[in-house]
Amino acid sequence: MVKLYTYFRSSAAYRVRIALNLKNVDYDPVFVHLRRGEQSAPGYLGLNPQGLVPTLVDGDRVLVQSLAIIEYLDETRPDPPLLPHDPAGRARVRGLALAVACDIHPLNNLRVLACLRGPLGIERARRDDWYRHWVAAGFGALERMLADAPETGRFCQGDAPGLADICLVPQVYNARRLKVDLAPHPTIRRIDAACRDLPAFAAAAPENQPDAEA
Repeated sequence: MVKLYTYFRSSAAYRVRIALNLKNVDYDPVFVHLRRGEQSAPGYLGLNPQGLVPTLVDGDRVLVQSLAIIEYLDETRPDPPLLPHDPAGRARVRGLALAVACDIHPLNNLRVLACLRGPLGIERARRDDWYRHWVAAGFGALERMLADAPETGRFCQGDAPGLADICLVPQVYNARRLKVDLAPHPTIRRIDAACRDLPAFAAAAPENQPDAEA
């Protein structure tokens, strides 16, 4: 049985939940409450020394980092594929995914916001401005990458969801929570809506998790 250590509002865990659902993989969720600091408990650090979610346990394998986990799932459970078969297509999809996972998300995750709040003493309004600034900058570039590319279809790459969509949807969810203006990004909004219509994405949404809180 597969176990996923997860938190309902973690973007990275959200990505892996989507991938598991698309692959029709049954898994046991193990809830790690990030705001209570459960990720820093010695038992969890023994499993994931970074103290982050997600962590995936597949038999005797312990895997960390959401994109590595998703590619592992794609290689061990290849149907349906989450990456194109051609090298250029795979490079494009990975580039879109990394634009979210490496350039937008890390600037706005819980650890960064906690540092802005605590050690740096930055007030809530300015922290929210920080968040919106980096999402808007990242989405501006991502919108152009999607809107101008013939490879873009109903989803980020053609007409089936894949790795790039898996990364995009959780970031759009967070953007809406922080009231980022999405009007300048019609392609992103269109793809997000197409994804959220799919059962695999809907079931993975934060509000549909057993550990969801208001």
